This record gives sequence, C-alpha cells and structure tokens, in this order.
Amino acid sequence: MAYTINKTDGSVVTTITDGTVDNTTSVQLFGKSFSGFGEGLNENLVKLLENSASTSAPTAPLKGELWFDTSTGQLKVYDGTSFEPSAGAKSQSAAPTSPSAGDLWHDSDDDQLFLYTGSAFQLIGPVYTAGQTLSGWKIETLASSGGNKVVSSMYAGNTRVAILSKEDFTPSVTQTGFAAIKAGITLNSTLGAVFDGTNTQASFIDVTGTSNTSSTVIAGGNFLRTDAADTTTGALTIDTDSGIIVGDAQELTVTVSSNDVTIAQTSQDKDLKFTVNDGGVTKTPLQLTGADGGVDITGDLTIVGNLNVSGAYNYTSSNIVEHSDTFLKVNAGSTEADAGLIVETADTDDARLFYDVSENFWSAGHGQSYSQVIRLADAVVDGNAVKEKVLKTTAAGLVTVTNVSLAAVGSAIATSDTSSVSVPTIGQVATFGNLWGGSAKFVQTGDPSGSDGANGDFWFKYEA
Repeated sequence: MAYTINKTDGSVVTTITDGTVDNTTSVQLFGKSFSGFGEGLNENLVKLLENSASTSAPTAPLKGELWFDTSTGQLKVYDGTSFEPSAGAKSQSAAPTSPSAGDLWHDSDDDQLFLYTGSAFQLIGPVYTAGQTLSGWKIETLASSGGNKVVSSMYAGNTRVAILSKEDFTPSVTQTGFAAIKAGITLNSTLGAVFDGTNTQASFIDVTGTSNTSSTVIAGGNFLRTDAADTTTGALTIDTDSGIIVGDAQELTVTVSSNDVTIAQTSQDKDLKFTVNDGGVTKTPLQLTGADGGVDITGDLTIVGNLNVSGAYNYTSSNIVEHSDTFLKVNAGSTEADAGLIVETADTDDARLFYDVSENFWSAGHGQSYSQVIRLADAVVDGNAVKEKVLKTTAAGLVTVTNVSLAAVGSAIATSDTSSVSVPTIGQVATFGNLWGGSAKFVQTGDPSGSDGANGDFWFKYEA
C-alpha cells in the first residue's frame, strides 16, 4: 500500500509507492518494503543534525526548513520563497560579504551597528564613531524643582553645545553652561556659542506699509504673498530654466532647455486651450488636444506664408472644398508620375481621373480599368477623312460617314421581330417592303398548324 506523506498543516507532500524512494524533498522518503533504506535513513539523520551544512542551499526545501550556510557562517530558515538568516549579528571590523536583507553587522572598530537593506549596509546607530565620541542629538532627562524634564541635548565631540526644551526650568543638578533652561534652544554659556549669520527676529511681517526706509530694508507690504492673490508693478523675472508651474496639480509648466522654451500641459489626456473674448463671448479658436495629440482650430485660419504639409491631407467636414486659385497643382517639384483625382468608393479599388505621363493623355476609370479621356482634337466630322478618330456631329447635327461595312445580320426580317437590335442591310429592308406588305413564306415538308405564321403568310409544302 502506498504511503501518503503529509506536512504539519495537513497538506500532502508526496505519495510513495511500495518499494520506491522519493527525492522530492531535501531528505529521502522510503516506500514500504524498500530494500536498502538503512543508509539513506542514516544520511537523513546526519543532514538534520548539521542542518544541511553546505555552500549551496538544499533543493526542494519545505517552509520552515533550516540550512547552515557554510560560506557566510549563518543559520538560515526557508520562508517559503528563500532562505533568510534566523538571527544574530556579525561583529567584525569589515562589512560581511554576501549579506542578506535584514542582516545586522556590528562594526567592532567604531562601535556602530548597521542593517543590510538588500543593497547596502545602513547605519542604525550611534551616528558617531567611537573615535568621534558623543556627537549629535541625545534625549536626556534633567531633574528640576518642578519634576523631571525631558530634553534633547546636542553634543559635539562629547561636549554639550545646546539644549532643546519645550518649557522654562532650572536644573536642580548643576549642568555646566546651563544655569537656566529656556523654552526653545539654549546655548552653552561657557562656550560663547552664538547663532552665526544675519537674523531679524519677527513673529509676523507687517504688510500694511509699503514705504522702504532704505535700499536694504524692505517694507513688509512690498513682499509678494504666497497665500493670497497679489499684484506687482514691476517686471517679474524667473531666472531659472525650471520656469513657471501653474495649477493645484501643477498642470501647466513653462520651462527652458538649451534656450528652447516648452509650454506643457502635464496632466494625462487633458487639453491646452487658447481662448479669446469675442464680443463678450468666450471662444476657443485653438486647442491642443491631450487625448490624441491633435490641434483643433474652430475659427477661420489665415496663413500669410506657405502651408507645407508633410503628412496626408485627410478630409474636410464640408461637402465642397473651395479654392480661389484658378489652378490646382499636384506632384509639384517631384519627378514625373501619374497624378490626378481619386474618389473613394466601397470597392477595393477607387475611381480615378488622372494624367498618364507615359501616354501623355488623361485617363479615367474604376477598378484598375482605365480608358483614355476623349479630346476635342481627336474628334472629326468625317470619319473617313481622318480614320480612327471619334465622330462628332456637324453644325446641323448630322454625322458624315463615307462608307459603312456591315457584317452579317442574321435571319431575314420578320413582322414579329420587334426586339432585335441588329442593323439590317438595304437589301433586307427593300425585300421586306416588297413582300406583300411584309408577308413571309415558309417552306416545309409538313402542313402548317394553327400557331404557324401570321395573316398574309404563304406556306409551301413539298415532299421530303
């Protein structure tokens, strides 16, 4: 009977048939009656004892499996995705090689603790090395008559330079250079410490006045405000290529790059509109459309110079396109090629009127079947005078033909033949008129029936 091997959570690891060994995990699993299982079982126990100690991680590990990485000297656990260090920090002078994210390293030279982020070791603390001694901010508790006070002390080279406090108090235990602590920052009096730089203390700026007392002291009212609409009478210069940004979502930017100016609408699929006041009505004659990158012009467009179109002129919403010029020139400036007019149809090939440069005449047609367009120069009154020319009428509306050759016209003319489009010969027409007003004759070996012929017809019967 096959063994079904389950994990702690009840899920199936594998099923082992009788007499076989399964290697889907890091250890060998034996089926019932497998011969020679002893060696494999003992090796499994050794692997468990040494936590699969090796430079390479076990293959097909299970979540929670341990592995001692001999290359880093770390015990790692499989979290279902990868092996991660179980705990502990390396204490050494140099950063560990081949670390994993989350590894800790104690710099034994500088007495600092670092965390490996996955790409580099990040300092946790302290911010100063052992050689630098206490430097930076330190949270401390100072005793006073009003109770203990929590402050932040700033040190430089193990000397307290300043104390940051939320309230005034007097330390009950002597603090060198700090007889009294003020709300805010108090500097060490023994150091002669100062805030170096130009400083004018003010809780607020009075913006009611606009008269400057000197060239260097500017009245508060002469500053542009950032929290309200304001006006300046002077020119506003933005002396940076970063330019101007407008909008609560910074939709509009004006920037400069290599002396080129860019006006940009930065919001996705939004438009850049140019509006005018036309008689009190706001109109948008020009719009740059963000959704398709197109340019929409709603008013009339006047172009003083040339209009050069490198792409295709697609279509117009008007039924008729009007041009005031007397001629429309196509294929200008290019080598000779067939050119003309194409009318789009529902067929695969469009209808065309074009000039055939190889034949030096106009052609027209549809479906790639084109014929020469008739020219007046090719039309004549007398078809015999200039052969192979198109006939035209005289001033009287007549067509002059010197001679017409007729081919065979079929059977003789009959009174019942009213739909034929064949041209009869003169002889047929004359014969038809001379035969009893159009009577016909029939020559047969049999008798006529009631349906044969018409009134006035003759029937001749002869023996076969």
